[in-house]
Amino acid sequence: MKEKTQIEEPEVRKTRYSDEELEEFREIILKKLEKARSDLKLLTEALSNDSENGTNDTSPTFKILEEGYHVLSKEENGRLAARQQKFITNLENALVRIENKTYGICRATGKLIAKERLRIVPHATLSIEAKLRQ
Repeated sequence: MKEKTQIEEPEVRKTRYSDEELEEFREIILKKLEKARSDLKLLTEALSNDSENGTNDTSPTFKILEEGYHVLSKEENGRLAARQQKFITNLENALVRIENKTYGICRATGKLIAKERLRIVPHATLSIEAKLRQ
């Protein structure tokens, strides 16, 4: 009697996320994008706010200290606004990758980035493995 040899099928490795999975990520990104744009608007308004909060009638020393604080505060807001704008751009780029169906693919290894990572950092373009190598 002849023995049947069982041919093992190679493990099918996903090369991209399904349309349903991409839609889940799109929803996450759109929510984060809405919040990020709202935060950027607040930062931008704070940068352009030139009201003096009534320090004209207080002592000159206090006015100098407060002006110094406002300069530092505006610089910090400027940095935060720039960082927020970069975050928004990264999220928008992630939406483009979803449209192209290349979302979630590590740009260094070509492997899929873990779903857990993408849920936390939806604009990620590197897997943890690749990020650790940097």
